[in-house]
Amino acid sequence: MGEPVALLLATDEGVRMDSGIPDPQRWVPAAQPLCGRPVGRYPVEAARRAGVARVIGVAGSGAEQVRAVLGADLEYVHQELHSGDAWAIRQAAPLLEGFVGPILVLRANAPLIDSQALQGLLARHHDTGAVATLLTVRAAGPAGEWRSERRPDGTVARIVPGESGDTSAGGAREMDAGCAVFHAPALLACLARLSAEDRNASLPHVVETLAQEGQRVEAVLHPDPLLAMAIHDRVDLARAAAVLRGRILERHMRAGVTVVDPATTYVDIEVEIEPEATVQPLTFLHGRTHIGRGAEIGPMTRIVDARIGERAQVLCSVVTESEVGEECRIGPYAQLRPGCRLGKGVKVGNFVELKNAIVEDRVAMSHLSYIGDAFVGERTNIGAGTITCNYDGKAKHPTRIGRGAFIGSHATLIAPVEIGDGAYVAAASPVHENVPPDALAIARCRQTVKEGWAKKRREGE
Repeated sequence: MGEPVALLLATDEGVRMDSGIPDPQRWVPAAQPLCGRPVGRYPVEAARRAGVARVIGVAGSGAEQVRAVLGADLEYVHQELHSGDAWAIRQAAPLLEGFVGPILVLRANAPLIDSQALQGLLARHHDTGAVATLLTVRAAGPAGEWRSERRPDGTVARIVPGESGDTSAGGAREMDAGCAVFHAPALLACLARLSAEDRNASLPHVVETLAQEGQRVEAVLHPDPLLAMAIHDRVDLARAAAVLRGRILERHMRAGVTVVDPATTYVDIEVEIEPEATVQPLTFLHGRTHIGRGAEIGPMTRIVDARIGERAQVLCSVVTESEVGEECRIGPYAQLRPGCRLGKGVKVGNFVELKNAIVEDRVAMSHLSYIGDAFVGERTNIGAGTITCNYDGKAKHPTRIGRGAFIGSHATLIAPVEIGDGAYVAAASPVHENVPPDALAIARCRQTVKEGWAKKRREGE
Protein backbone atom coordinates (compact mmCIF):
# COMPACT_ATOMS: atom_id res chain seq x y z
CA MET A 1 0.00 0.00 0.00
CA GLY A 2 1.34 3.42 -0.96
CA GLU A 3 1.36 6.41 1.36
CA PRO A 4 -2.25 7.47 2.00
CA VAL A 5 -3.67 10.93 1.37
CA ALA A 6 -6.49 12.32 3.50
CA LEU A 7 -9.37 14.43 2.19
CA LEU A 8 -10.96 16.49 4.95
CA LEU A 9 -14.51 17.55 4.08
CA ALA A 10 -15.18 20.93 5.69
CA THR A 11 -18.20 21.78 3.57
CA ASP A 12 -20.88 22.00 6.29
CA GLU A 13 -22.12 25.59 6.09
CA GLY A 14 -23.24 25.74 9.70
CA VAL A 15 -26.89 26.41 8.95
CA ARG A 16 -27.93 24.43 12.02
CA MET A 17 -25.64 26.50 14.25
CA ASP A 18 -28.36 29.18 13.98
CA SER A 19 -26.03 32.07 14.73
CA GLY A 20 -28.12 34.58 12.81
CA ILE A 21 -24.95 35.84 11.16
CA PRO A 22 -25.11 36.02 7.36
CA ASP A 23 -22.54 34.47 5.07
CA PRO A 24 -19.59 34.69 4.86
CA GLN A 25 -19.20 35.56 8.55
CA ARG A 26 -21.22 32.58 9.83
CA TRP A 27 -19.22 30.21 11.99
CA VAL A 28 -18.87 26.83 10.33
CA PRO A 29 -18.75 23.68 12.52
CA ALA A 30 -15.15 22.82 11.60
CA ALA A 31 -14.01 26.21 12.91
CA GLN A 32 -15.69 25.96 16.33
CA PRO A 33 -13.34 25.85 19.34
CA LEU A 34 -13.50 22.56 21.21
CA CYS A 35 -11.37 21.95 24.31
CA GLY A 36 -8.61 24.21 23.06
CA ARG A 37 -8.54 23.11 19.45
CA PRO A 38 -10.77 23.76 16.40
CA VAL A 39 -13.25 20.96 15.73
CA GLY A 40 -11.74 20.29 12.32
CA ARG A 41 -8.24 19.94 13.71
CA TYR A 42 -9.09 16.76 15.64
CA PRO A 43 -9.51 14.52 12.56
CA VAL A 44 -6.37 16.10 11.08
CA GLU A 45 -4.31 15.17 14.15
CA ALA A 46 -5.83 11.67 14.20
CA ALA A 47 -4.84 11.19 10.56
CA ARG A 48 -1.31 12.43 11.25
CA ARG A 49 -0.88 9.95 14.11
CA ALA A 50 -2.22 7.21 11.82
CA GLY A 51 0.64 7.89 9.41
CA VAL A 52 -1.04 10.23 6.91
CA ALA A 53 1.36 13.02 6.01
CA ARG A 54 -0.66 14.78 3.31
CA VAL A 55 -4.06 16.25 4.13
CA ILE A 56 -6.22 18.15 1.64
CA GLY A 57 -9.04 20.28 3.02
CA VAL A 58 -12.18 20.73 0.92
CA ALA A 59 -13.95 23.88 2.13
CA GLY A 60 -17.26 25.42 1.12
CA SER A 61 -18.70 28.85 1.84
CA GLY A 62 -16.72 29.11 5.09
CA ALA A 63 -13.39 28.56 3.33
CA GLU A 64 -11.69 31.61 4.86
CA GLN A 65 -12.58 30.53 8.38
CA VAL A 66 -11.52 26.96 7.69
CA ARG A 67 -8.13 28.02 6.36
CA ALA A 68 -7.59 30.41 9.26
CA VAL A 69 -8.23 27.88 12.02
CA LEU A 70 -7.05 24.58 10.52
CA GLY A 71 -3.60 25.84 9.64
CA ALA A 72 -1.16 26.18 6.79
CA ASP A 73 0.03 22.56 6.92
CA LEU A 74 -3.00 21.49 4.84
CA GLU A 75 -3.60 21.90 1.14
CA TYR A 76 -6.96 23.43 0.29
CA VAL A 77 -9.50 23.33 -2.51
CA HIS A 78 -12.67 25.40 -2.64
CA GLN A 79 -16.13 24.01 -3.31
CA GLU A 80 -17.67 26.87 -5.27
CA LEU A 81 -21.30 25.75 -5.17
CA HIS A 82 -23.30 23.94 -2.51
CA SER A 83 -23.36 20.27 -3.45
CA GLY A 84 -23.02 16.76 -2.07
CA ASP A 85 -19.82 15.44 -0.57
CA ALA A 86 -19.06 13.28 -3.61
CA TRP A 87 -19.01 16.40 -5.77
CA ALA A 88 -16.93 18.15 -3.11
CA ILE A 89 -14.31 15.40 -3.27
CA ARG A 90 -14.27 15.75 -7.03
CA GLN A 91 -12.94 19.30 -6.57
CA ALA A 92 -9.71 17.79 -5.24
CA ALA A 93 -9.15 15.63 -8.33
CA PRO A 94 -6.56 17.99 -9.88
CA LEU A 95 -4.40 17.63 -6.77
CA LEU A 96 -4.62 13.84 -7.00
CA GLU A 97 -3.75 13.41 -10.66
CA GLY A 98 -1.60 10.31 -11.09
CA PHE A 99 -2.06 9.24 -7.46
CA VAL A 100 -2.72 5.49 -7.11
CA GLY A 101 -2.63 5.00 -3.34
CA PRO A 102 -5.41 5.01 -0.75
CA ILE A 103 -7.54 8.11 -0.16
CA LEU A 104 -8.80 8.51 3.40
CA VAL A 105 -12.01 10.58 3.50
CA LEU A 106 -12.73 12.33 6.81
CA ARG A 107 -15.39 14.75 8.01
CA ALA A 108 -14.08 17.97 9.51
CA ASN A 109 -17.04 18.09 11.89
CA ALA A 110 -16.29 14.68 13.47
CA PRO A 111 -13.80 15.40 16.28
CA LEU A 112 -14.02 12.08 18.16
CA ILE A 113 -12.36 9.93 15.49
CA ASP A 114 -9.10 8.46 16.77
CA SER A 115 -5.85 7.35 15.19
CA GLN A 116 -6.17 3.69 16.19
CA ALA A 117 -9.49 3.41 14.37
CA LEU A 118 -7.93 4.99 11.28
CA GLN A 119 -4.91 2.68 11.44
CA GLY A 120 -7.22 -0.34 11.61
CA LEU A 121 -9.28 0.99 8.71
CA LEU A 122 -6.21 1.53 6.51
CA ALA A 123 -4.82 -1.91 7.40
CA ARG A 124 -8.10 -3.66 6.58
CA HIS A 125 -8.31 -1.82 3.26
CA HIS A 126 -4.82 -3.00 2.35
CA ASP A 127 -5.32 -6.59 3.51
CA THR A 128 -8.60 -7.18 1.64
CA GLY A 129 -7.67 -5.42 -1.59
CA ALA A 130 -11.05 -3.65 -1.58
CA VAL A 131 -11.69 -0.53 -3.66
CA ALA A 132 -13.46 1.01 -0.68
CA THR A 133 -13.46 0.28 3.06
CA LEU A 134 -15.94 1.98 5.38
CA LEU A 135 -15.75 2.60 9.10
CA THR A 136 -19.01 1.63 10.81
CA VAL A 137 -20.42 1.59 14.34
CA ARG A 138 -23.44 0.11 16.08
CA ALA A 139 -26.48 2.37 16.27
CA ALA A 140 -26.57 2.42 20.09
CA GLY A 141 -25.68 5.98 21.08
CA PRO A 142 -25.05 9.03 18.92
CA ALA A 143 -24.22 7.56 15.54
CA GLY A 144 -24.20 8.56 11.90
CA GLU A 145 -27.16 9.21 9.63
CA TRP A 146 -26.58 6.35 7.16
CA ARG A 147 -26.82 2.58 7.62
CA SER A 148 -24.58 -0.01 6.03
CA GLU A 149 -26.16 -3.05 4.35
CA ARG A 150 -23.96 -6.10 3.84
CA ARG A 151 -24.14 -9.03 1.46
CA PRO A 152 -24.08 -12.61 2.78
CA ASP A 153 -20.31 -12.70 2.23
CA GLY A 154 -19.87 -9.69 4.54
CA THR A 155 -19.04 -7.13 1.89
CA VAL A 156 -21.04 -3.91 1.67
CA ALA A 157 -23.87 -3.72 -0.84
CA ARG A 158 -24.99 -0.17 -0.19
CA ILE A 159 -25.52 2.57 2.38
CA VAL A 160 -29.09 3.67 3.03
CA PRO A 161 -30.72 6.29 5.28
CA GLY A 162 -30.62 5.12 8.90
CA GLU A 163 -34.38 4.93 9.37
CA SER A 164 -34.87 2.53 6.43
CA GLY A 165 -33.93 -1.05 5.75
CA ASP A 166 -34.27 -4.37 7.55
CA THR A 167 -33.84 -4.38 11.34
CA SER A 168 -34.63 -8.04 11.90
CA ALA A 169 -31.32 -8.70 13.60
CA GLY A 170 -32.57 -7.70 17.02
CA GLY A 171 -33.06 -4.09 15.94
CA ALA A 172 -29.29 -3.58 15.75
CA ARG A 173 -28.09 -1.32 12.98
CA GLU A 174 -24.62 -0.92 11.59
CA MET A 175 -24.23 2.78 10.88
CA ASP A 176 -21.78 4.52 8.59
CA ALA A 177 -19.32 6.55 10.68
CA GLY A 178 -18.65 9.00 7.85
CA CYS A 179 -15.07 7.86 7.36
CA ALA A 180 -13.83 5.67 4.52
CA VAL A 181 -10.77 4.64 2.50
CA PHE A 182 -10.89 4.40 -1.30
CA HIS A 183 -8.52 3.11 -3.93
CA ALA A 184 -7.70 6.39 -5.67
CA PRO A 185 -8.10 5.32 -9.33
CA ALA A 186 -11.47 3.67 -8.64
CA LEU A 187 -12.80 6.64 -6.66
CA LEU A 188 -11.61 9.27 -9.13
CA ALA A 189 -12.97 7.31 -12.09
CA CYS A 190 -16.37 7.02 -10.42
CA LEU A 191 -16.41 10.74 -9.59
CA ALA A 192 -15.41 11.65 -13.14
CA ARG A 193 -18.60 10.00 -14.38
CA LEU A 194 -20.80 12.31 -12.34
CA SER A 195 -22.87 14.70 -14.42
CA ALA A 196 -24.26 18.10 -13.52
CA GLU A 197 -27.46 16.36 -12.45
CA ASP A 198 -25.41 14.42 -9.91
CA ARG A 199 -24.16 17.57 -8.16
CA ASN A 200 -25.86 16.54 -4.91
CA ALA A 201 -24.45 13.01 -4.97
CA SER A 202 -23.12 11.78 -1.65
CA LEU A 203 -20.48 9.24 -0.71
CA PRO A 204 -23.17 6.56 -0.16
CA HIS A 205 -24.03 7.06 -3.85
CA VAL A 206 -20.40 6.40 -4.77
CA VAL A 207 -20.24 3.32 -2.54
CA GLU A 208 -23.40 1.87 -4.05
CA THR A 209 -22.14 2.55 -7.58
CA LEU A 210 -18.85 0.76 -6.89
CA ALA A 211 -20.67 -2.20 -5.33
CA GLN A 212 -23.12 -2.46 -8.25
CA GLU A 213 -20.17 -2.56 -10.62
CA GLY A 214 -19.02 -5.70 -8.83
CA GLN A 215 -16.11 -4.07 -7.03
CA ARG A 216 -15.29 -5.10 -3.48
CA VAL A 217 -16.48 -2.76 -0.72
CA GLU A 218 -15.53 -3.71 2.85
CA ALA A 219 -16.49 -2.31 6.25
CA VAL A 220 -14.74 -2.26 9.63
CA LEU A 221 -17.15 -2.32 12.57
CA HIS A 222 -15.79 -0.30 15.50
CA PRO A 223 -17.21 -0.86 19.00
CA ASP A 224 -17.33 2.84 19.97
CA PRO A 225 -20.37 4.64 18.48
CA LEU A 226 -18.99 8.01 19.59
CA LEU A 227 -16.55 7.90 16.68
CA ALA A 228 -19.46 8.80 14.42
CA MET A 229 -20.57 11.87 16.38
CA ALA A 230 -20.72 14.88 14.08
CA ILE A 231 -21.04 18.53 15.03
CA HIS A 232 -24.04 20.15 13.36
CA ASP A 233 -25.27 22.51 16.07
CA ARG A 234 -24.43 23.82 19.52
CA VAL A 235 -26.05 20.85 21.24
CA ASP A 236 -23.69 18.51 19.36
CA LEU A 237 -20.78 20.78 20.25
CA ALA A 238 -21.60 20.62 23.96
CA ARG A 239 -21.97 16.84 23.86
CA ALA A 240 -18.64 16.39 22.12
CA ALA A 241 -16.99 18.75 24.61
CA ALA A 242 -18.30 16.69 27.52
CA VAL A 243 -16.87 13.51 26.01
CA LEU A 244 -13.49 15.08 25.31
CA ARG A 245 -13.26 16.71 28.75
CA GLY A 246 -13.89 13.35 30.35
CA ARG A 247 -11.15 11.72 28.28
CA ILE A 248 -8.69 14.53 28.99
CA LEU A 249 -9.28 14.45 32.75
CA GLU A 250 -9.10 10.66 32.89
CA ARG A 251 -5.73 10.76 31.11
CA HIS A 252 -4.37 13.22 33.68
CA MET A 253 -5.79 11.35 36.66
CA ARG A 254 -4.30 8.06 35.49
CA ALA A 255 -0.96 9.87 35.21
CA GLY A 256 -1.01 10.90 38.87
CA VAL A 257 -2.97 14.17 38.93
CA THR A 258 -5.72 14.68 41.52
CA VAL A 259 -8.89 16.20 40.04
CA VAL A 260 -11.21 16.83 42.98
CA ASP A 261 -14.40 17.28 40.95
CA PRO A 262 -14.16 16.31 37.27
CA ALA A 263 -17.72 17.52 36.64
CA THR A 264 -16.70 21.15 37.24
CA THR A 265 -13.13 21.06 35.93
CA TYR A 266 -12.24 22.15 32.40
CA VAL A 267 -8.84 21.30 30.92
CA ASP A 268 -7.91 21.88 27.28
CA ILE A 269 -6.33 19.10 25.28
CA GLU A 270 -2.83 20.60 25.09
CA VAL A 271 -2.54 21.46 28.80
CA GLU A 272 0.27 19.66 30.63
CA ILE A 273 -0.09 18.74 34.31
CA GLU A 274 2.71 17.01 36.19
CA PRO A 275 2.05 14.21 38.72
CA GLU A 276 1.03 15.02 42.29
CA ALA A 277 -0.61 18.28 41.24
CA THR A 278 -4.13 18.94 42.54
CA VAL A 279 -6.87 20.63 40.54
CA GLN A 280 -9.73 21.95 42.64
CA PRO A 281 -13.34 22.47 41.46
CA LEU A 282 -14.33 25.26 39.06
CA THR A 283 -10.86 25.42 37.55
CA PHE A 284 -10.32 26.25 33.88
CA LEU A 285 -6.95 25.43 32.29
CA HIS A 286 -6.65 26.67 28.72
CA GLY A 287 -4.21 26.69 25.81
CA ARG A 288 -0.66 25.48 26.36
CA THR A 289 -0.70 25.85 30.13
CA HIS A 290 1.82 23.81 32.13
CA ILE A 291 1.22 22.93 35.79
CA GLY A 292 4.22 21.80 37.83
CA ARG A 293 4.54 18.82 40.14
CA GLY A 294 2.77 19.22 43.45
CA ALA A 295 1.06 22.48 42.53
CA GLU A 296 -2.46 23.22 43.74
CA ILE A 297 -4.78 25.02 41.35
CA GLY A 298 -8.16 26.40 42.32
CA PRO A 299 -10.89 26.46 43.23
CA MET A 300 -12.42 29.09 40.96
CA THR A 301 -9.28 29.70 38.92
CA ARG A 302 -8.63 30.39 35.24
CA ILE A 303 -5.17 29.90 33.72
CA VAL A 304 -4.43 30.59 30.06
CA ASP A 305 -1.15 29.81 28.28
CA ALA A 306 0.83 30.05 31.52
CA ARG A 307 3.45 28.04 33.40
CA ILE A 308 2.89 27.32 37.08
CA GLY A 309 5.91 26.08 39.03
CA GLU A 310 6.23 23.12 41.34
CA ARG A 311 4.40 23.32 44.67
CA ALA A 312 2.86 26.67 43.73
CA GLN A 313 -0.68 27.54 44.77
CA VAL A 314 -3.14 29.54 42.68
CA LEU A 315 -6.41 30.21 44.51
CA CYS A 316 -9.48 31.95 43.04
CA SER A 317 -7.37 33.88 40.54
CA VAL A 318 -6.69 34.50 36.84
CA VAL A 319 -3.27 33.94 35.26
CA THR A 320 -2.73 34.73 31.58
CA GLU A 321 0.42 34.26 29.48
CA SER A 322 2.68 34.45 32.51
CA GLU A 323 5.18 32.34 34.43
CA VAL A 324 4.77 31.58 38.13
CA GLY A 325 7.79 30.18 39.96
CA GLU A 326 8.10 27.38 42.47
CA GLU A 327 6.29 27.71 45.80
CA CYS A 328 4.53 30.93 44.85
CA ARG A 329 1.20 31.77 46.48
CA ILE A 330 -1.27 33.52 44.21
CA GLY A 331 -4.64 34.78 45.41
CA PRO A 332 -7.35 34.78 46.35
CA TYR A 333 -8.72 37.15 43.73
CA ALA A 334 -5.43 38.08 42.10
CA GLN A 335 -4.86 38.65 38.40
CA LEU A 336 -1.64 38.12 36.47
CA ARG A 337 -2.01 39.67 33.04
CA PRO A 338 0.27 38.82 30.09
CA GLY A 339 4.02 39.21 30.42
CA CYS A 340 4.52 38.47 34.13
CA ARG A 341 7.41 36.35 35.37
CA LEU A 342 7.56 35.47 39.05
CA GLY A 343 10.52 33.92 40.84
CA LYS A 344 10.48 31.42 43.67
CA GLY A 345 8.29 31.88 46.74
CA VAL A 346 6.54 35.07 45.63
CA LYS A 347 3.33 36.02 47.42
CA VAL A 348 0.64 37.78 45.38
CA GLY A 349 -2.35 38.25 47.64
CA ASN A 350 -5.96 39.26 47.35
CA PHE A 351 -6.91 41.96 44.85
CA VAL A 352 -3.40 42.33 43.45
CA GLU A 353 -3.00 42.87 39.71
CA LEU A 354 0.27 42.41 37.82
CA LYS A 355 0.95 43.20 34.17
CA ASN A 356 4.24 42.79 32.30
CA ALA A 357 6.11 42.56 35.59
CA ILE A 358 9.29 40.71 36.51
CA VAL A 359 9.19 39.79 40.19
CA GLU A 360 12.21 38.14 41.79
CA ASP A 361 12.30 35.55 44.59
CA ARG A 362 10.51 36.01 47.93
CA VAL A 363 8.75 39.24 47.08
CA ALA A 364 5.56 39.90 49.04
CA MET A 365 2.68 41.96 47.67
CA SER A 366 -0.12 40.79 49.87
CA HIS A 367 -3.11 42.92 48.96
CA LEU A 368 -4.72 45.68 46.93
CA SER A 369 -1.89 46.63 44.58
CA TYR A 370 -1.29 47.23 40.88
CA ILE A 371 2.22 46.59 39.57
CA GLY A 372 2.56 47.12 35.82
CA ASP A 373 5.57 47.39 33.47
CA ALA A 374 7.81 46.89 36.47
CA PHE A 375 10.80 45.06 37.89
CA VAL A 376 10.67 44.13 41.58
CA GLY A 377 13.86 42.85 43.20
CA GLU A 378 14.05 39.89 45.54
CA ARG A 379 12.75 40.07 49.13
CA THR A 380 11.03 43.38 48.55
CA ASN A 381 7.78 44.13 50.37
CA ILE A 382 4.99 45.96 48.55
CA GLY A 383 2.52 47.50 50.98
CA ALA A 384 -1.24 47.43 50.58
CA GLY A 385 -2.64 49.91 48.09
CA THR A 386 0.65 50.48 46.23
CA ILE A 387 0.33 51.24 42.54
CA THR A 388 2.71 51.96 39.69
CA CYS A 389 1.45 54.80 37.51
CA ASN A 390 2.83 53.45 34.26
CA TYR A 391 0.68 55.27 31.69
CA ASP A 392 0.83 59.00 30.98
CA GLY A 393 -2.02 59.01 28.49
CA LYS A 394 0.24 58.40 25.51
CA ALA A 395 2.89 55.84 26.44
CA LYS A 396 3.74 53.22 29.07
CA HIS A 397 6.77 53.76 31.32
CA PRO A 398 8.75 51.36 33.52
CA THR A 399 9.20 51.23 37.27
CA ARG A 400 12.20 49.54 38.85
CA ILE A 401 12.16 48.56 42.51
CA GLY A 402 15.44 47.23 43.86
CA ARG A 403 16.20 44.23 46.02
CA GLY A 404 15.21 44.31 49.66
CA ALA A 405 13.18 47.51 49.31
CA PHE A 406 10.17 48.36 51.45
CA ILE A 407 7.26 50.17 49.85
CA GLY A 408 4.79 51.52 52.39
CA SER A 409 1.05 51.23 52.05
CA HIS A 410 -0.77 53.47 49.60
CA ALA A 411 2.44 54.53 47.84
CA THR A 412 2.10 55.86 44.31
CA LEU A 413 5.14 55.24 42.10
CA ILE A 414 4.93 57.56 39.10
CA ALA A 415 6.89 56.05 36.22
CA PRO A 416 9.49 56.28 34.95
CA VAL A 417 11.02 55.95 38.39
CA GLU A 418 13.58 53.77 40.18
CA ILE A 419 13.65 52.74 43.83
CA GLY A 420 17.13 51.63 44.87
CA ASP A 421 18.15 48.46 46.70
CA GLY A 422 17.19 48.53 50.36
CA ALA A 423 15.33 51.83 50.05
CA TYR A 424 12.16 52.69 51.96
CA VAL A 425 9.15 54.59 50.65
CA ALA A 426 6.94 56.01 53.37
CA ALA A 427 3.26 55.19 53.37
CA ALA A 428 0.95 57.38 51.26
CA SER A 429 3.88 58.89 49.34
CA PRO A 430 3.56 59.84 45.66
CA VAL A 431 7.08 59.23 44.33
CA HIS A 432 8.10 60.75 41.00
CA GLU A 433 11.88 61.01 41.45
CA ASN A 434 14.43 58.22 41.80
CA VAL A 435 15.18 57.04 45.35
CA PRO A 436 18.83 56.09 46.05
CA PRO A 437 19.72 52.75 47.64
CA ASP A 438 19.11 52.54 51.41
CA ALA A 439 17.38 55.94 51.42
CA LEU A 440 13.97 56.90 52.81
CA ALA A 441 11.56 58.76 50.56
CA ILE A 442 8.72 60.74 52.14
CA ALA A 443 6.42 62.68 49.85
CA ARG A 444 3.35 63.83 51.75
CA CYS A 445 2.01 66.85 53.62
CA ARG A 446 3.00 67.28 57.25
CA GLN A 447 0.19 66.36 59.62
CA THR A 448 -1.34 69.21 61.59
CA VAL A 449 -3.35 68.55 64.78
CA LYS A 450 -5.67 71.30 66.10
CA GLU A 451 -6.72 70.28 69.57
CA GLY A 452 -10.34 71.01 70.51
CA TRP A 453 -11.30 71.99 66.95
CA ALA A 454 -13.99 69.35 66.60
CA LYS A 455 -15.61 70.23 69.93
CA LYS A 456 -15.74 73.91 69.04
CA ARG A 457 -17.30 73.09 65.69
CA ARG A 458 -20.02 71.01 67.28
CA GLU A 459 -20.80 73.65 69.90
CA GLY A 460 -21.04 76.31 67.23
CA GLU A 461 -23.72 74.44 65.33
